[in-house]
Amino acid sequence: MTNELPVSAFSVKPTLVGKQVLLRPFLAEDTPVLRSMLRDVEIARLTGSVHAADQTDPWDETAEARMQAWYGSRNAQPDRLDLAVVDRRSGGCVGEVVLNQWDEPNRSCNIRIALVAGGQGRGLGTEAMRLMVGHGFEQLGLHRISLNVYDFNPRARRAYEKVGFVQEGARRDVLYVDGGWESDVLMSILAPDWERRRSVQ
Repeated sequence: MTNELPVSAFSVKPTLVGKQVLLRPFLAEDTPVLRSMLRDVEIARLTGSVHAADQTDPWDETAEARMQAWYGSRNAQPDRLDLAVVDRRSGGCVGEVVLNQWDEPNRSCNIRIALVAGGQGRGLGTEAMRLMVGHGFEQLGLHRISLNVYDFNPRARRAYEKVGFVQEGARRDVLYVDGGWESDVLMSILAPDWERRRSVQ
């Protein structure tokens, strides 16, 4: 038995086209937006990367090199799918959406998304999630896609619910932020859920 992944699965980095957004592999021209996303304290708070609203880490040559190496290697990853979210109206990158933590025997993945402020509030994230979830089920053969969302991010939770994610459970006090404990919610969508939603749309 081999651990090698089929070339037809995550090794293929597609371009997915929606009405408002386009998902594609990362380009060098995306770097300024990705840098601003990683340095945005509010995005870091919503993703649990910082523990205080005023917490900032210095951005030095090491951080820049780490970012360049990370995004420069995304298109070569055989076991995950990282795509840039492009606003079709402006043609510019506004963030990323990622299928990762692939559990091949159980045909499941985690999904995450992050958008800069200029990409928020217009339904771009919801459409990006729909495109990525659809690709996961229809092209990659996944059965389950899951995510976690913190209680203090109800806007994201509503967006995930629009895509078809449902709550499975909660983890209490998983993050200490701004001087208090926060819980998060585990949500998922299954291939049969997605197929039912497609059939009524």
